Amino acid sequence: HVQLVESGGGSVQAGGSLRLSCGASGNTASVTYMGWFRQAPGKEREGVAAIDSDGNTNYTDSVKGRFTISKGNAKNMMYLQMNSLKPEDSGMYYCAADQIPFSDYTLQYWAYNHWGQGTQVTVSS
Repeated sequence: HVQLVESGGGSVQAGGSLRLSCGASGNTASVTYMGWFRQAPGKEREGVAAIDSDGNTNYTDSVKGRFTISKGNAKNMMYLQMNSLKPEDSGMYYCAADQIPFSDYTLQYWAYNHWGQGTQVTVSS
């Protein structure tokens, strides 16, 4: 099993920035992809960005050019730098990890079995 812990959420005004962190522990040797997802009240969980073990990245269209996913020098750390935040970026942000065989699935929530508890991001207009 893989344990994931997110941090770094908060409240900002539109146009501001936040950096989310995710620390992974446990059976991380089997993980091929890690991703960030978000969920607003009454909406489905949405894939935001994903990164593989080689550093290849994938983003949903609405965050391209504004968000950057990265892996840290510290082992098993992942980050999401969010710039030019918009009110529609608000929601609970979750870190996810799993052994995913195809890159087409990396922004699909059903492809991941390991999830963190989430961190809230609120962007006011």
